[in-house]
Amino acid sequence: MNKIKYLLLFVVITAAFASCKKFGAVDNFDHAGQFITDTTLIRKFITENEIPAIKHESGVFYQIIDPGEGDVKYTIDTKVSAEYEGRLLNGTVFDKSKGTPISFTLGRVIAGWQIGIPLIQKGGKIRLLIPSQYGYSNSSAGSIPPSSVLDFTVHLDDVINN
Repeated sequence: MNKIKYLLLFVVITAAFASCKKFGAVDNFDHAGQFITDTTLIRKFITENEIPAIKHESGVFYQIIDPGEGDVKYTIDTKVSAEYEGRLLNGTVFDKSKGTPISFTLGRVIAGWQIGIPLIQKGGKIRLLIPSQYGYSNSSAGSIPPSSVLDFTVHLDDVINN
């Protein structure tokens, strides 16, 4: 009888570990391949739309429309207030501040914003073309499909360092 209990316990434990592995322990997504695809899409988009974008060393493309004024040294704790519009490359708007600035801490937003926002100062305006790995990667987020390049226009209303 004890052998059956131990065998049953072994089967349950094995099943538990196997199910954990299926739900996230292994990531077979080709991040490098997706980054190349995203970069190709962004280059085509900026060429077709004559956007004078610059490629940041990270791979995020940006266009500084207005640099703003100031000399803030950004950290992950920097608080910013911004008006913005986020689009997919097909022009679909997935989010916008609707004329009211949204306040947030820089360390709590997508990596593409953490890279791009420090390129401008208070009052500045920037367009960010963000490869999916610096957005939501291969996950969906609301109406944003997995592996989507994001196109943001951001006007920085205020910057506060604590």
